[in-house]
Amino acid sequence: MRRTSFANWPCSIARTMDLLGDWWTPLVLREAFYGIRRFDEFQESLGIARNTLTDRLRRLVDEGLMEKQPYQSVPVRYHYVLTEKGRDFYGVLAAMNRWGDRWLSGDKGVPVVIHHDRCGHDTHPEVVCATCKEPLRSEEVSKRMGPGYPPRLAERPDVQRRFSG
Repeated sequence: MRRTSFANWPCSIARTMDLLGDWWTPLVLREAFYGIRRFDEFQESLGIARNTLTDRLRRLVDEGLMEKQPYQSVPVRYHYVLTEKGRDFYGVLAAMNRWGDRWLSGDKGVPVVIHHDRCGHDTHPEVVCATCKEPLRSEEVSKRMGPGYPPRLAERPDVQRRFSG
């Protein structure tokens, strides 16, 4: 079955999902944030098939979220390191973690606690307005077409309805 590409859709969520592609990719990134660097460590930690892991790591490298760096010369072996683009994905994973903690944890409680080393407190992520710092709630925000929205689509009635108040 051929997968639909969202890479050129005028939607950052669709483009991000096109990059992630499946459930393994965010888990590979999660492990990288947990300090995993080597292929065998990813494979052991996730229980993922080697060919699947190879594909996911290759895509993350090709897309600039990770880079391969040699750690041994004979034979040449590489580890995978998050780039700035990869490290910037942390907020996405943290938001997913928060949602899962709230809605999927059950009676036993959250499986992983986020601790903010800088202030010394256990915490949870919140999505806030960059200007006023108030929490962003779906019922309190609206959408407008940005400069990257394709002009050919902007005139369509269904698109105009989506962006009208």
